[in-house]
Amino acid sequence: MPPPAERGEYRIGANDLLSVVVFQVKDLDRDVRVNASGEISLPLIGVVNAAGLSVHGLETALEARYGARYLQHPHVTVFVKEAASQRVTVEGAVANPGIFPMTTRLSLLQAIALAHGPTNVANEHDVIVFRNVGGERRFARFDLKAIRNGELADPELFGEDVVAVDESGGKVWLRRAIELTPLLGVWSIFRSTRP
Repeated sequence: MPPPAERGEYRIGANDLLSVVVFQVKDLDRDVRVNASGEISLPLIGVVNAAGLSVHGLETALEARYGARYLQHPHVTVFVKEAASQRVTVEGAVANPGIFPMTTRLSLLQAIALAHGPTNVANEHDVIVFRNVGGERRFARFDLKAIRNGELADPELFGEDVVAVDESGGKVWLRRAIELTPLLGVWSIFRSTRP
């Protein structure tokens, strides 16, 4: 499945962890987390809006702010250490379905592991990844067992992907039969004690 067409340059978002390095001014180097309002706070220049900017855009903005009053020709480098604003959803037959932040690159198997793995009724041969590509909703099916065995590559996930782990009809039926077995046993005892 292709990556999202609109992926382009990464845009900084709330809760991202950034490393800001000002060349030859160690006292200004900081790791900062983008707050819920999309802002960061840095020495000398104070609060700066970071959300929605590309890394290069934020570097340019910081160079302008530092250059306006404090430094001559500053060179600022920004690294995204954690891209917490990017999320992946894992649903269906997993132990802990939910929405998980993508703090680094994430593969399908890693996303399933974040959700505490498939349940005992999961159909590991039928896992679907939904993705928006060029404004169009697409999907691809994957076989977890084949990926684990090295027969297929473990696909990379992107922000806003949805992973759906299907249930196995046979396994669900078997689980329900086992759950009902004590009730069936009581019923047969009740029938055998009647005159």
